[in-house]
Amino acid sequence: MRADKYLWSARLFKTRALAAEALKTGRVSQGDAVLKASKVFKANETFEIRHHGYRETYKVLDLPTSRVGAALVPNFLAVTTPAEELERKEFLLLAQKLTRPRGQGRPTKKDRRDLDGWEG
Repeated sequence: MRADKYLWSARLFKTRALAAEALKTGRVSQGDAVLKASKVFKANETFEIRHHGYRETYKVLDLPTSRVGAALVPNFLAVTTPAEELERKEFLLLAQKLTRPRGQGRPTKKDRRDLDGWEG
């Protein structure tokens, strides 16, 4: 199964176009090689997806015939991400939550000035 179709059908990306874009920009790799959308996945292969600040590692268990439900994803995909990468992911998610409360909306002029002061 093609890499872009597999990433979409295993629910790693919301659309097949997003999966193809991630492959095109070099965010998906296998070992040291960057994967193309036409790469054919086989069972027991591993691959990595680079996110902002961390990497997630996966192992292909089986190939679905089409997009699967969320409950069936563990039958086709195993997460083999090392513990330190999972800690880094949790730290980044926590840092995002601390920067601005969710649902508060657009920053006010005063909030923007305060935020700009942090960067400089």
